[in-house]
Amino acid sequence: MSSRTIGVPKEIKQQEQRVSVVPSGAFLLVKAGHKVLVEKGAGLGSGIQDQEYIDAGCEMVAEASEVWSRSEIVVKVKEPLAAEYGYLRPDLIVFTYFHFAASRELTDACLESGVAAIAYETIEDSQGALPLLTPMSEVAGRMSVLAGATVLQRQNGGRGVLMPGVPGVEPGRVVVLGGGVVGSNAAKMAAGLGARVKIFDIDLDRLRYLDDTMPANVNTCFSTPFSIREAVQQADLVVGAVLVAGDRAPVLVPKEWLSEMPEGSVIVDVAVDQGGCVETCRATTHAEPTYVVDGVVHYCVANMPGAVSRTSTFALTNATQPYLVDLANIGLEAFVKRDPLRAQGLNVCGGKVFHRGVSKAFEMPLHPIDDLPAIGGPVR
Repeated sequence: MSSRTIGVPKEIKQQEQRVSVVPSGAFLLVKAGHKVLVEKGAGLGSGIQDQEYIDAGCEMVAEASEVWSRSEIVVKVKEPLAAEYGYLRPDLIVFTYFHFAASRELTDACLESGVAAIAYETIEDSQGALPLLTPMSEVAGRMSVLAGATVLQRQNGGRGVLMPGVPGVEPGRVVVLGGGVVGSNAAKMAAGLGARVKIFDIDLDRLRYLDDTMPANVNTCFSTPFSIREAVQQADLVVGAVLVAGDRAPVLVPKEWLSEMPEGSVIVDVAVDQGGCVETCRATTHAEPTYVVDGVVHYCVANMPGAVSRTSTFALTNATQPYLVDLANIGLEAFVKRDPLRAQGLNVCGGKVFHRGVSKAFEMPLHPIDDLPAIGGPVR
């Protein structure tokens, strides 16, 4: 095993306060013989002081450019932004959430640079789940209902509905599109607040499971355009929770349906990272989280878990740390070739596409993982 340099830059996405490595994880990397560079202040938004990284054996670096230039592996929380594209290079591995299918610009930048891009959100486990996406999906699902309940207040643009209602006044109606991790967490949260909830999915086995495990005020519904439209027409809050790994989210709520929804109703589209499952979805920020289309308030913050940064940071790094340590210890080639489920994480490398979802989204050639050694990327 050779020693590698792992870089932890400060996130620059607006109001993104998470950090990709916590001191305990950095300690494990240092103990394994690697060098860890951390940009000064990278952990402050999650309540982690620079001294904690120093005590773990990290080197604190003043400038992001130095972290990027000196590192063989850069680990982040969110995708590189335009200001960071210049740091990408062929002998660099970047390990983060990419969500390529939602951004042709990011995809092109990574292809042109030759960087090896390993995406948290497409690594699979033996059950077909997405272990590095799950913790943030849990956070986002729970936050979606809290955010929706807040936006529903009249002073925030909503129709003035209290989610649980009161004696003599019916509770709010919540529609959740998608029965996966985000959707199930959203439904449980809404049900816990006392709302009347409908959760939609196309997988009957999943609906049976949800029917067995959800509270009595959650109704499971098979997803069809007709059934979704009927539910959306009566909803106070719609949560978009659809995910197709590595691919663009399907549009389940077209623009023309919005005029049929109650004035001041709210849409929280958690699928915004993958393009959104509501046609009128466009990414917003924590600073300006909402906009209105046809009287319907849209909340489409692309880094929703960043608002609860400390919880999100520790939830995320609990999941990513073992993969990061393994990647540093054995290198890219062994990391993706020894396990086809982890190989799903390699989206682009050496100017080529290795993930089916990215290939489909942009109609680009899909390359098998066996092409990896031939492309001259960061194979160790």
